[in-house]
Amino acid sequence: QVQLVESGGGLVQAGGSLRLSCVASGRTFDTYAMGWFRQAPGKEREFVSGITQSGRNTYYSHSVPGRFPISRDNAKNTVYLEMNSLKVEDTAVYSCAAARSDSNWSVGGMDYWGKGALVTVSS
Repeated sequence: QVQLVESGGGLVQAGGSLRLSCVASGRTFDTYAMGWFRQAPGKEREFVSGITQSGRNTYYSHSVPGRFPISRDNAKNTVYLEMNSLKVEDTAVYSCAAARSDSNWSVGGMDYWGKGALVTVSS
């Protein structure tokens, strides 16, 4: 069992930046691929970015090209999402997720989920 806790959400103006963190419980963090997803009001949850177990490979949604780099620190059991040049349409609940395999970055491919952190971008 892996428990995930996000932090760093909040209110920010368009064009600003935020960094989300997700801390995982347990001693097996480095065996999980980690992903960030978001769910905007009235929309389905969607993939934002993912990172493999070692951190060597990263993957991004076409909706955030170059704006939301993902990283991880396995010594701290933490994955990060740096959100830059934020837009009003980035407003959503952002959740981190853990997967035993890095072959499926869909919602159904994740094994564990955090409760999410709300990010609100104002105009």
